[in-house]
Amino acid sequence: MPDRLPTNAQRLFAHYPDAERLPTDSPEFVIARLLEDGDGSDLRWLTSIFSETELSSWLNRHGSRLLTRRSLGFWRAVFDRPAPVISRPGEQLWPF
Repeated sequence: MPDRLPTNAQRLFAHYPDAERLPTDSPEFVIARLLEDGDGSDLRWLTSIFSETELSSWLNRHGSRLLTRRSLGFWRAVFDRPAPVISRPGEQLWPF
């Protein structure tokens, strides 16, 4: 994995003083941010660094916590991952 984030992608990490070093320091965070808000060039860079298998595995492990529901649904479709189990209709989340 490269130790530097591309200059163009650093805009998504503007509040981090050492953003260019994030790929080696926090790869899970970098993947999450680029999958959530990255543009075409960001995603090309990401897929040149991580294989489809690695990204799919990351999605299974971290996607539900680190991506919005909309992005998670999109990337599940892209990586052909099964949809999460949804509770049965009428089942209450917080029964009292």
